[in-house]
Amino acid sequence: MANKDRISLDGLDQSGSLEQEDYKKQLKQHQLQLLNMQMQLRDQKRSVVLVMEGPDAAGKGGAIKRVVERLDPRLIKVYSIVKPTPEELAHHYLWRFWTKLPAEGEMTIFDRSWYGRVLVERVEAFCSGEEWKRAYREINEFERTLTDGGTVLIKIFLQITKEEQLDRFKRREADPYKHWKISDEDWRNRRHWNEHNKAAEDMFEKTSTDVAPWTVIPANFKWYARVRTLKTVCAQISKVLKA
Repeated sequence: MANKDRISLDGLDQSGSLEQEDYKKQLKQHQLQLLNMQMQLRDQKRSVVLVMEGPDAAGKGGAIKRVVERLDPRLIKVYSIVKPTPEELAHHYLWRFWTKLPAEGEMTIFDRSWYGRVLVERVEAFCSGEEWKRAYREINEFERTLTDGGTVLIKIFLQITKEEQLDRFKRREADPYKHWKISDEDWRNRRHWNEHNKAAEDMFEKTSTDVAPWTVIPANFKWYARVRTLKTVCAQISKVLKA
């Protein structure tokens, strides 16, 4: 069953932060813990799927980098999900994710995911209302199939404030090394901030289930969000390894 508790993204407490020394200490601690878990998962032939969602410039890429940078790269694949190809559009929208699922003992990380159906595709009207409303059931059934088969499914949503997003957009435009991180599409999405928040809140309500709960992390402070992401990943894998 989906979780009926309503999450308000604009009401999140964004005060969490870390000093640099504490950040480095906790980062190292949880990265080592995750590395040890990766070896156990490999030996037990348990796969992991990590879904990362959140608004543009929320820090998904930075959090993913800290998750994977100390792990065995042979056992991990990271997919940054963009506009579907003509071949992918010729199939059911879940098809392109089925083809990217991890082998036994491996991990796959999705930087954006099948939740695009009920997020950007809903807001931008890339699919019909009937299609995105039906997708909640399809996604829950898809995820139940994964977890019933032994996959560890972890879903994390990083949230920043609208003001913090604007500040990050401006810094990206001013930095020649980060121009590639900002586009007209980012600015267009920003104009629909409230609609994107409403879609995400509906998503949490309808797809945060007992077998695949959502973890929403305040991300105005990047160090805090990265450590919280690592803690969440370690905690959810630990439950499976101890079972």
